[in-house]
Amino acid sequence: MTSPDSDGLLAEQLLRLTRRVHRIQKRHLEQRDLGVTPAQSRLLRTLAHYASPPRMADLAERLEVVPRAVTTLVDGLEASGKVRRVADPTNRRVTRIELTDEGHGTLRALRGARRSAAEEILAPLTDKERAVLGVLLDTLIDGEAVKRC
Repeated sequence: MTSPDSDGLLAEQLLRLTRRVHRIQKRHLEQRDLGVTPAQSRLLRTLAHYASPPRMADLAERLEVVPRAVTTLVDGLEASGKVRRVADPTNRRVTRIELTDEGHGTLRALRGARRSAAEEILAPLTDKERAVLGVLLDTLIDGEAVKRC
């Protein structure tokens, strides 16, 4: 069992790692001059998982943010031509958000930036340590032990 002091240390280490990951990803995005923030990047990646254009409320729920935050992100992405608002064909009061061709291109570039950021972050670890880290992260994310073959 861990002591309260060690739990506090682990919590601090996780927060420091989160901030480091955010800084490194932001730098990799800026180096590629994609014109998107990390939050906009997350929205684009989330949009790509939908089979059809989602409502803003759907995005807010999936991103676990308030709808106003999604509106601000969509405004910026729409201004840069990466997404567009489209009317729902069955309910004229509903607006849906879809990726444009430029948005799809940005997504491809984002994947490269995320890969290079991950390589930088994970560089100090061996393959075995990376595998262990993956299991530990899955356990923390899912809240239960994950069995891998």
